Amino acid sequence: MTHRAVINADVTKGIIDKNIYGQFAEHLGRCIYEGLWVGEDSAIENTKGIRNDVLHALKELKIPVLRWPGGCFADEYHWKDGVGPREKRKRMVNTHWGGLVENNHFGTHEFMALCEMLGAEPYINGNVGSGTVQEMSEWVEYMTFDGESPMANWRKENGQALPWRVKYFGVGNENWGCGGNMRPEFYADLYRQFQTYVRNYGENKIYKIAGGANVADFNWTEVLMREAAPFMDGLSFHYYVHPGGFWNKGDAVRFDEAEWDISMQKAYHIETLIDKHATIMDKYDPEKRIAMIVDEWGAWYDVEPGTNPGFLYQQNTVRDALIAGISLNIFNNHNDRIKMANIAQMVNVIQSMVLTEGDQMLLTPTYHVFKMYTVHQDSERVSLDIDTTSLEADGINYPQVNGSASKQEDGTVNITLTNASRTDEATLDLHVRGLDYKNVIGEVITSTDMHHHNTFDEPEKVTPTAFTDFKEIDGGINVSLPPMSVVLLTIQAS
Repeated sequence: MTHRAVINADVTKGIIDKNIYGQFAEHLGRCIYEGLWVGEDSAIENTKGIRNDVLHALKELKIPVLRWPGGCFADEYHWKDGVGPREKRKRMVNTHWGGLVENNHFGTHEFMALCEMLGAEPYINGNVGSGTVQEMSEWVEYMTFDGESPMANWRKENGQALPWRVKYFGVGNENWGCGGNMRPEFYADLYRQFQTYVRNYGENKIYKIAGGANVADFNWTEVLMREAAPFMDGLSFHYYVHPGGFWNKGDAVRFDEAEWDISMQKAYHIETLIDKHATIMDKYDPEKRIAMIVDEWGAWYDVEPGTNPGFLYQQNTVRDALIAGISLNIFNNHNDRIKMANIAQMVNVIQSMVLTEGDQMLLTPTYHVFKMYTVHQDSERVSLDIDTTSLEADGINYPQVNGSASKQEDGTVNITLTNASRTDEATLDLHVRGLDYKNVIGEVITSTDMHHHNTFDEPEKVTPTAFTDFKEIDGGINVSLPPMSVVLLTIQAS
C-alpha cells in the first residue's frame, strides 16, 4: 500500500512550545546520584559536582525545562534539609525508591546550578502530601525573594546573593496516589489553599501547575477544573506505556513480537486520553488558558535483571525510539493545549536519555530521537495530514505512520515521521503545498532487529544515519520509511 500525506506549509497551527521537549530528574535510583551528581571530589570529571560527560551530552538536546525533585519523592522531600553546608545536611530514607539513605547533597542550590549549566528553566515540584503550606511558601521565598526576610537572608548566607528566577512550580504530585491517596475534591481544596502562598516576588511570576489525573481518571480532571481552574496555569497528566500492564510491565530488551505491537498501540493510546481530558478542560476553559502539562510519560518496563527493583533502571531499544517519536508527534499536534511535557526520566531511570556505569556513559535511542526533534522547538506548526493503513494489537487498531511538521523562521520545513511496523516498509507520497523548495535532506533512526540497543561495549548500535530513500515526484516527494523507523525530512525553502 502507498500511504499518502499532504503538507500545507502556508497553513499554520500555532507555535510548538519548546517545553514539550522537557525532562524530569527525580531522586530515584541512579538518576541524581552517579547519573548527574558525583560531587566536586569525584575522580569523574565534573563541574561543581555535575559530571561533565552527561552535562555535555544533555546540552546537545537544548533542554528547555527540567522538573525536580519528583515524582513521588517530591511529596516526602523537605527542602530545608537540602541547603547549607553539605556535611551538616540531614540524612533521610528514600522510602519510595529502594529505602536507601538520601544524604541531601544535591539540593536547591545544586539543582539551580544544573539548570543554569543546561540553559533549562527549573520546574520545582512542591510537597503537598507530607509538607505544610508554610514550608512551600518559604521555599518560594528562599528562591525568589530579593529583599530582607529570614529565607532570603538564609539563601544569601548559603552563598546565593541574588534570587533565582523560578517560573514553573508544581503544587503536589500524584496526590491521587503516592502523594497522599486523596480524593479529587480534597486535593482541589488543598491546591487552592497551598497555591495562595506560592507568591510572586518582584518580577518573578510563577506559573502554577496543579496535580492532574492518572491515565483515564476523567473525574479527577472534571473536579479540578470545576473547583480550582481560576487558580491554576497548568494541569498535569501522567501516562506510561506498560506492555504487560502495571504489575507485570514486561522486559525492556527480551520481548516478543506481540509485545512490540502492544507497545505501539499503547503509545498511540495517549492521544485518545489527551482528547478526552482536553474535552473536559475545554468545558471550563474554552479559551485554552490552562495548559495540559504531560510531566510524566514514557515506556516503563520491569527493571534490568540483577538490578535493585527500587531503582527502575531499564535498557532502551529501537522500540523506545518509536515510542518517543510517536508521542512527541502527538504532543506537537496538540500544541493548542499541551505546553509542556517531561519524559521520565533523564538519566538511568525508566526511558532515559543517558545511561551511566561508573565513569562510562552511553546515549540511548531515545536520546537520538530527542536530538532529532529539537528542530520543532518553538517552531510554527504547519498542517500535515496523513492517510495511512492501520495496524492491530489486542483487537485495537492504530496507525502505521504518524508525523508532525513545523516551519522555522527562514521558511525551512521539518517533518518527523514514524513507521511502527516491525516488518513492513511504508511508501509515502508526500504532497508539498505552499512552499517553493530547493533541497531535501533526511536522517533516520532504525535497526534491523527490534531488540537492538546501545551498550557500553557497543554504544553506537542504534544511532542516526543519513536518510536518502526518497525521490521527487510531481507535486512532492515519494518517501520509503523502513520498518521500525523514525525519520526527519528537512525541506529547505528556495
